[in-house]
Amino acid sequence: MAVLANASPNPRVAAFARAGLVIVGVLAFDQLTKHTIATGIAAGEQRRFLPGINLVHVRNTGVAFGVFSGGGALVLVFTLLALALLIGYLALRPTRPALWIPTGLLVGGALGNLIDRLGNGAVTDFIKLPLWPAFNIADISITFGVLALLWVLEGPSGDAG
Repeated sequence: MAVLANASPNPRVAAFARAGLVIVGVLAFDQLTKHTIATGIAAGEQRRFLPGINLVHVRNTGVAFGVFSGGGALVLVFTLLALALLIGYLALRPTRPALWIPTGLLVGGALGNLIDRLGNGAVTDFIKLPLWPAFNIADISITFGVLALLWVLEGPSGDAG
């Protein structure tokens, strides 16, 4: 029994479990907020939320901020390929410090928007800043996931020198 208590978990399992928790959190928050907006604000309507931040109900058929609008199959293939590469990288490097964070953020955000795209034909965007296209929680997760991935891959290595 003492041997089992001291056994460390498989690093791949631990990395995927952590990434999975992030994915579930992002998906839950993303889908809840999109549902709340879709049922509470009519399409095209805008409501003041905080100074400089409005809530809107926009249906986006493109990718980032409407780019590749109507891209359908191309967007789906590109998204699935990018996710497969990222998940494969995590599988090959499960001990890389904090790699599970950007993986969870990117996969969760991509799946959140993919659920909308496949289920509704468009993504619901609802956060509107001045002079910026509307976006949603999945977009925020993807943006921070990219930044976190850059940090994990290119940030300080912890070596003093």
